[in-house]
Amino acid sequence: MKKMTYAEAIRDGIRVEMKRDPAVYLCGEDVGKFGGCFGVTAGLIDEFPGRIVDTPISETAIIGSSVGAAAAGLRPIAEIMFVDFMGVCMDELFNQAVKMRYMFGGKAKVPLVVKTIAGAGVAAAAQHSQSMEAWFTHIPGLKTVMPSTPADAKGLMASAIRDNNPVLFIEHKQLLGISGDVPEDEYLVPLGKASIMRQGTDVTIVAWSWMAQKALAAAEILAKEGISAEVLDPRTLVPLDKASILHSLGKTNKLVIVHEAVKTGGYAGEIAAIVADEGFDLLDSPIKRVTAPDTPVPFSPTLEAAYVPSVDSIVQTVKSLF
Repeated sequence: MKKMTYAEAIRDGIRVEMKRDPAVYLCGEDVGKFGGCFGVTAGLIDEFPGRIVDTPISETAIIGSSVGAAAAGLRPIAEIMFVDFMGVCMDELFNQAVKMRYMFGGKAKVPLVVKTIAGAGVAAAAQHSQSMEAWFTHIPGLKTVMPSTPADAKGLMASAIRDNNPVLFIEHKQLLGISGDVPEDEYLVPLGKASIMRQGTDVTIVAWSWMAQKALAAAEILAKEGISAEVLDPRTLVPLDKASILHSLGKTNKLVIVHEAVKTGGYAGEIAAIVADEGFDLLDSPIKRVTAPDTPVPFSPTLEAAYVPSVDSIVQTVKSLF
C-alpha cells in the first residue's frame, strides 16, 4: 500500500494501464504539458511521449475522434474538462459510441473511457459546478462510474480502461486532495460492485462521490446519538449493485439516499423506485432523499454552501425517521 491523494491515484491507475497496454492513450484539452486543469495528468506526457495528446478546444472532436479510435482497436481515455461541457459532444457519445456494438450485432467494440470532473464547492459558478450523472445513466450501453476514495479511483479507472464498452468516469473537485492507502502496481475494482464504507444496523445511507464522504461524517455524529448508520457507496451507478442495497436494507429497514445533483430527475429517484419495486416489504418508513435544490449552482460561496447537501442535512433527515 502507498499513501496517495485521489488525484494521484487516478494518475497512477492511468499510468499502470498505459504501461501494460500500448493501445491506451489519453487526449483532451491541456492534459499534456499543463497536466490537466486540476493537475491530475501531470507528468504523464514525459512518461508516454506521443500517447498524451493535447487537443484543440473542441469537445466534439475529442469524443468523435476517440469513438473512431476505439472502434478501430485503440483504448482512448478522452478527457472533457468539466462535465458541464458534455452537452457539446452528446451526439458522439449517445448516438455513436454507445450504439455501435448493438447496431453491429456485437461485432464492434468501443473501449472508450470519457474522463471528466463534476461538483460544486469551489465557487466555479453555474456552468462549471454541476452534477449531471443522472443524464448519463439514462443512456443504454454507457457505464457510469463515480469513485469516492483514492483506492476506488485507481481501481475503477483501471477497470474502466479494460472494459470493452464506453465508460463515463466522473471525478469530483472536492475529492482530488483527500488521501488514503492505495494498492501499488496493477489494481482493479470491479464495475457494478458497491462498497460498504461503514457497517450499521439502524438505517442505510446510500451516497456516492463527495456525498459518500459526507455520509460517513454524518454517520459519526449519528453514532454519538445512538443511531447506527450503514453507509453504502454504489461506486458505479451503471451497472448498479442492487443486491447490496437490498441486502443492507434488509438489516436496517430504513433508507436515505444522498446526492449532490438536483432533486428532480436525480438518480436517487431511480434507486428509490428499485427499492419500492423489489424491496418494499423491507421498509418500515418512507425513503428519504437529501439533494441539491432545483436551481443552478450559485457563484456566491455563502449561497453555494447552502446549495450543496451538508452533513447536518443528512443527520437531520436520518433523525426524522426515528
